[in-house]
This record gives sequence, C-alpha cells and structure tokens, in this order.
Amino acid sequence: MSDPEADQPAPARRARTRALVALCVTEVTSWGVLYYAFPVMLADLTRDTGWTTAQAIGAFSTGALVAAAASVPVGRLIDSRGPRVVMTTGSVLGVLSVLAIAAAPGLGWFYLAWALAGVAQAATLYPPAFAALTGWYPSTERIRALTTLTLVAGLASTVFAPLTAALLEALSWRSTYLVLAAVLAVVTIPLHAGLLTPRWPGQRRDADPAARASARAEDLAHSSAVLRSRSFLVLVAVMTLTGFGSYAATINLVPLLTGRGYSTELAAWALGLIGVGQVLGRTGYAALSRRTSARVRTAVIPAAAAACVAALGLLPGPAAALIALAMLAGAARGAHTLLQASAVADRWGTRAFGRVNGVFSAPITASIALAPAGGALVAQWVGGYPAGFVVLALLTALASLAALAT
Repeated sequence: MSDPEADQPAPARRARTRALVALCVTEVTSWGVLYYAFPVMLADLTRDTGWTTAQAIGAFSTGALVAAAASVPVGRLIDSRGPRVVMTTGSVLGVLSVLAIAAAPGLGWFYLAWALAGVAQAATLYPPAFAALTGWYPSTERIRALTTLTLVAGLASTVFAPLTAALLEALSWRSTYLVLAAVLAVVTIPLHAGLLTPRWPGQRRDADPAARASARAEDLAHSSAVLRSRSFLVLVAVMTLTGFGSYAATINLVPLLTGRGYSTELAAWALGLIGVGQVLGRTGYAALSRRTSARVRTAVIPAAAAACVAALGLLPGPAAALIALAMLAGAARGAHTLLQASAVADRWGTRAFGRVNGVFSAPITASIALAPAGGALVAQWVGGYPAGFVVLALLTALASLAALAT
C-alpha cells in the first residue's frame, strides 16, 4: 500500500525541504554552542575560576542528565504543539542558559545554568529534530532526511571547536560565551520560528473539539500500549547498553592507546578519525535499512560495535590496525545514531511519536552522558583500559543478543 504522505502537494514538499535545511543549520549551531564549546573552554574556565576540572565537568554532565529527564515532557509537547513552538522556545532557553553560564558568580549558579542548558538541549538537539522529520516526512523519504541531518550536524565540532578556540585567543571564556549566545540567538531563533512551518499531524485545527479529544485519547492509548510492551522495554535496554558501550570506548580511546606506549598525537589522530567513521556509518545506514528488517539491524549494529571494541581492547597493535578499528567503531557509532532516530517509527509508526520517542531517548541520552566517566570507572575496576574495553564489548554484545527479542 502506498504511503499517503508521499502524495503531498508541491508547496508541502517545499515547506519540509526548507524545514530540513533550517534544522541542518540550527543543529550545527545548537550542538556547537550548547555542547562542543565547553570542552574547548574547560582549561581557561578552571584557571580563571579556581574550580577543579571535575567540578566543572560535573556541571556539564548535570546538563546532559537534565536533558535526558526533560526529553519526556518535551516529547509530549511536540506531539501536541509541534516542533516549531517547542524548538523556538528551546532556542530562547538556550540563549538564556549560555548568558547565565557566562555570568555565573559561583559554582552553584554554574550548575543551575547548566541545568537550564539541559532543558534547552532537550528541546533543540537530536530528539526533537528527529521527531520533527519523522512527523513531516513519509516513510519512503524519512531515512534520507534523517541521514542528511546527522551528516550535516556532525560538522558541529568541526565548526565550533576552532571557532571557540579563536575567540578564546582574544576574549575571556565568559566573553566567548557571550559571543556564542549571540550566535545562537541570531541563527536558531529566527530559523526555528520562521521555517519549521510544515503542517504538524498532531495539530488538528479543522476538527471539532470532540474529534480532537477523541484523537488525543487514541494517541494516549496507543502510546501507553507501546510504552508498556515488552518489545519496547527490550529495545530501550538494547539501545542504552549500546550507546554506553560504544561511546565509553571511543571517548576513552586516547588513554587506551597512550597506555600502550603510543604517542598522544597518534592517539588524537585515531580519535579524530572516529568522526570519519561516523560519517561512513551514517552514509551506509540507508543501504542497511533497505536490506534488513528493523530487528536484524538492531542486532547487527551492536554486534559490530562489540567486535570493534573487543578488538581494540585485545590487540596491542600495530598502530594502523588500531586506527582502522577505531574508524570501524566510529562507523558503528554513527549507524547507532540513525538507528536511534528510526527505531520507534520502524516498529510502531508515527502516532504519538513525540511522547514515545521522548521516553525512548531519555535513558539513551543519560547513558551517553555518563559514558566518558563510566568508561574510565570500568577500566579502573578491572585493572586497565584493555580489560575495560573487553567489558564494554561484552555489554554491547549482550545488547546485540537481546535485540533478537525485539
């Protein structure tokens, strides 16, 4: 049966194309300002304030955990109000949070500012953008739109890490954040408000109040049934374990390699090439989705990640082989992003997608936020990074086996 959404008139198709272009620009900017700028400023920030690195990173991690918790109510708001209102509001909150970070007089205020940034992240980063594209695009075009978004948004660190570093050469970290707040405001607020205009399925303006109430009740019943189902709970566990294992391993690649006697420069190159691997993984996901079922690719991607992480932990060299494995691990991580974006719609359709996807995304976002410190703790518990990588691989392999039950 053909997808009725594919027969939309040309103005509707042009509106969603403009919205996709807008989201590509705003995701690069939002990720760059609300996420990637912080690591670049960390040394200047701690030197100026006297806070320890752990204290500063704790505030940043608090923001990520708040984003995970906020993704559930944000998803519900997207269902009822649409992405335009939610993401525009998120942009405004993002600007306010960055201004608050820049002005924070003490560590407590700094943590509160990052908590506000976490709410903004929940309303502007991948989950709401994925929900928007899933609602706007027919199933035949959805993967292409999601792939385009993630490929372009993957440039956020490439754009904003050097931009932030250049600003820091002339300005303090506080002034740098003020400039970035202005960039966030000028770029994201008008684009979200002005171009996220395709008709949203949840906004039934032409229906009478009784019909709208009935539709909301049906949406609630559908989402409740999905959220209580065994297959949904297993899928959440699979994606959470895979996210933690793959991110913890790739983020901790530098101490693994330097601990084996490789130079920091080589380790940094290997870490950077993970980004190239992510691009390859996202580019190849469309072909994988055409050739496999949702269940199969949910098992294959964690299995591939587990194999790469295990090999990194077990093989001492040569350097070229380890770099190649790092790129393959990056490819699995890149495919995992698109799997996360499409897994819910592939199984349960787009009805009440915001609410279901918000619940789905929350533990995954939390696991990725905890992955850097979690990977280091695992390595400490088991006596080193090589053994830690093997443990992370086993967790990810367990996710692959569990995926067969989804």
